[in-house]
Amino acid sequence: MNASQPPATRGRPRTITRERIVEAGIEIGLPGITFVGVAAALGVSHMALYKHVANLEALKNLIAEEIFTRWQIPRVDADQRGELKDYLTVFATSVRLFVKAHPGLTPYVIRRLAATQPMLAKIDEHQSHIAQVYGITKAQARWLLATVAFHGIAVADTVYSVTGQPVEEAQRLAEEIEMEAELDRGMRALIVGALVLMDEEEFQAKP
Repeated sequence: MNASQPPATRGRPRTITRERIVEAGIEIGLPGITFVGVAAALGVSHMALYKHVANLEALKNLIAEEIFTRWQIPRVDADQRGELKDYLTVFATSVRLFVKAHPGLTPYVIRRLAATQPMLAKIDEHQSHIAQVYGITKAQARWLLATVAFHGIAVADTVYSVTGQPVEEAQRLAEEIEMEAELDRGMRALIVGALVLMDEEEFQAKP
């Protein structure tokens, strides 16, 4: 007769931390985020997750904030800087690639009211950096970067939403390349116009 086996013991409850929540959320992606999905990825019940995050919108905001704070916004070496126009073009490309890499993020970064304090702090630091490196006012840097970011995010979101529609893969890729090229040309035109407008006397007089 076999000796009886000791009853199985429960392991320690899995720890739910902010870091684990956002990692699971980023892995799933904002468009597919659900409480049940994130909880399953963490190995906990969705009721346990509710003790740490109030609701689905709060969960999405938490993940969006982390994605944004991880964004490596292009920096400028003051000793090797090029023209401001060239930097803004690089910045516009970074914006486009950022949107492409994170579907569903646009509503959380294009609306100022949706931005959290860490996101606003990151934006403010970037504006101060560009103002200092290029010798322009903080107001000018804020306006230029916000203009490029707003239009770049909005148009890139439209481009990748359209090219993400189900079609033959070769056709989808060809369309995406074509639309990306149009987006980049449009952003360069926007940047040239924005720099001209910035130099106007009435703009310089604004605080």
